Amino acid sequence: MAFVIYGAGAIGGLLGARLFDTDADVRLIARGEHLTALREHGLRVESAEGAWTVPVPAAGSPAEAGVGPGDVVVLAMKSQDTAAALAELRTVAGPGTPVVCVQNGVANERMALRLFENVYAVCVMCPAAHVSPGVVQAHAAPVPGILDLGRYPGSVDDTAREISTAFAKAGFVSEPRADIMRWKYRKLIMNLGNAVGALCGPGDGTQPVLDLVRSEGEAVLAAAGSDVVSEEEDLARRAGILRFPPFEGRAPGGGSSVQSLLRGTGTIESDHLNGEIVLLGRLHGVPAPANELVRQLAVVAAREQLQPGSVPASELLAKLSEA
Repeated sequence: MAFVIYGAGAIGGLLGARLFDTDADVRLIARGEHLTALREHGLRVESAEGAWTVPVPAAGSPAEAGVGPGDVVVLAMKSQDTAAALAELRTVAGPGTPVVCVQNGVANERMALRLFENVYAVCVMCPAAHVSPGVVQAHAAPVPGILDLGRYPGSVDDTAREISTAFAKAGFVSEPRADIMRWKYRKLIMNLGNAVGALCGPGDGTQPVLDLVRSEGEAVLAAAGSDVVSEEEDLARRAGILRFPPFEGRAPGGGSSVQSLLRGTGTIESDHLNGEIVLLGRLHGVPAPANELVRQLAVVAAREQLQPGSVPASELLAKLSEA
């Protein structure tokens, strides 16, 4: 089984490096300065366990990566880039190509299934950072993350088991799950706070905002009839697995949306996280004003390349009370 990691940032880069270290056939797809650095120097991985560089092959497109029969394509880009990535992938990959969505949100799998018949959903619990071109960090050690997966929309097959085994061999905790989307919906509720962290920065003052967006999320998913694992189930799954020993040079935490603002990418994933709740709320007649406001403000912050913490939590709460 060969892996083409499409989107070699924090999660994709770390996963690709760990798979490569197990002697798996791995190719990365990246862009810009990151691609140049990968080609010239390899991928440097930093963690509390040390730092190492892997000479994993890197390409700028699926065609250049030579996607072909026998390859598993792992989507690891942000959700706002998925549609364009899939359109490019379909020009070289057959409809039976296994596509694995190692992504936040719950919309990527449906987009992939429109074009590819074998789609796999992964619930990602993997704190990592794309620090600079050619450099990624794993913030958890010795286990870098939890990557449970299942065939979308809901089953387990031999391919799912084989991918899960490969992830486990690479050091991740991974189980094949027929009910994987239940777990991804719980992760979505958690990820509704990503934009809040990006807008307000860390601090106790954000808790009322987090409570608002997440309670809206729970209400909307209930109205939509989405099956969601409980907080208790989720906590039990993660208990004692992810640990965060400090190490020199560790990049700031705060989640993927914070990293988008720190790196000045100009885009942010909020349309596919908070925006998913807004969309489902509109479809099922449940207002989600807190998620809508947070979504809109996060998109503006990304577009204007503001730094995390540009909106004080007190100001955001005041805006929410007016919404």
